[in-house]
Amino acid sequence: MTNELKLDRLLNGKGTQPKKRKIASLDRRKARAGWFFVLPFIIGFILIYLPMVFDSIKMSFNEMKMLPNGGYELIPVGFGNYYEALFEDPNYVQTLVTGLKQLVFDIPAILIFSLFMAVMLNQKMVGRAAFRAILFLPVVISTGVFASNQMSNTLDDYMGSTDGIDDGSGQSSAAEIVSAMDIERLFEGMKIGTELKDYVVTMVNDIFDIVNRSGVQMLIFLAALQSISPAIYESCRIDGATSWETFWKITLPMISPMILVNGVYTVIDSFTSSNNTIMRFIAQKYVEADGQTLSSAMAWMYFLIVILIVAAVAGIFSMFVFYQKRDM
Repeated sequence: MTNELKLDRLLNGKGTQPKKRKIASLDRRKARAGWFFVLPFIIGFILIYLPMVFDSIKMSFNEMKMLPNGGYELIPVGFGNYYEALFEDPNYVQTLVTGLKQLVFDIPAILIFSLFMAVMLNQKMVGRAAFRAILFLPVVISTGVFASNQMSNTLDDYMGSTDGIDDGSGQSSAAEIVSAMDIERLFEGMKIGTELKDYVVTMVNDIFDIVNRSGVQMLIFLAALQSISPAIYESCRIDGATSWETFWKITLPMISPMILVNGVYTVIDSFTSSNNTIMRFIAQKYVEADGQTLSSAMAWMYFLIVILIVAAVAGIFSMFVFYQKRDM
C-alpha cells in the first residue's frame, strides 16, 4: 500500500487500527443486574396487578347491576360514584379527615422514636445485638401468619383497645397510662400549650402501635449511622465539640438522606395499612351490597390524596437533605 493511499484512508476515517470494544462500566453492569432481580416483580405487576388496577378504575366510573343468571353488568355513570362519596355519603369525608389528622400526627412520632432508638442502639453497650432483635421483633410478629392471628390475640386486643386491662385499681392500665405517669400535670406545670400537651399525651397512649411500626425505620437509621466515618467524630472531639453539637452539626446532616427515605416509607406504610380508619371504612363499604363501585371511587380518591402527601413530604424533606460529595 502506497503512502498516498494510506494518507487517503486516514483522512476519510478509514484507519488501519481496529475499533476498540466498548466495555460496560461497573455502574452499568450493576444496573443491569438490578433489573434482573426486579424482573419477576415487573412481570407479576404487568400480568396480575395491572389488570386489577384497570378493572378498579373502570368500576369507579360505572354502576354494577346484578343479573338473574348470577353475573353482573356495568352501567356507565361518569363521576356519579365520586359525587356520591363526597356529597351524599355522610361518613366518608368525616372519616377521611379524621384519619388524615391521626396519620399526620403519627408519622412524626414514628420517625422521632425510630431515630432516637437507632442513636441509642448505635452506642457501645453490652447486649446491643439482643436489644436490636427485640425492638425489631414487633415487625416480624405483625406480618405473615402472625398478622392473620392478631385478631385472636387477647393481649393485643387489650393493648389496642380503649378499655385496657383491668388491674383492680379502678383504672385501665393501657388507656390511663398518661394519668398514671402524671404527664398532663407535668406539662401543665411547665406552662406548655394545650395542643402540644394533647399531642404528647396521645403519642404516649399510642406507644404500643408506634413501637410496632418503627422497626424498619430504626434499621435504616441504624445503617445510616454506622456508615458515618468515626474519623469525623474524632475530629469533632479534638475541636472540643459537645455531643449535642455533634448530633446537630454532623449526625443529623449525614443521615438526612435516610430521613427522606424513612419519611416517604412511613407515609406510604401508614396510609396504606389495613388497620387505619380510612382503609377499614373503604373495605367495609366494599363488602356491602352493591358497594364495589362506590368503594372503588373512594379508594381512588384516597390514592390521589396519598400521592399528593407523598410528593409534599418528599419535596419538603429534599430541601434539607445533605448529600456528601465523594471524590470520583
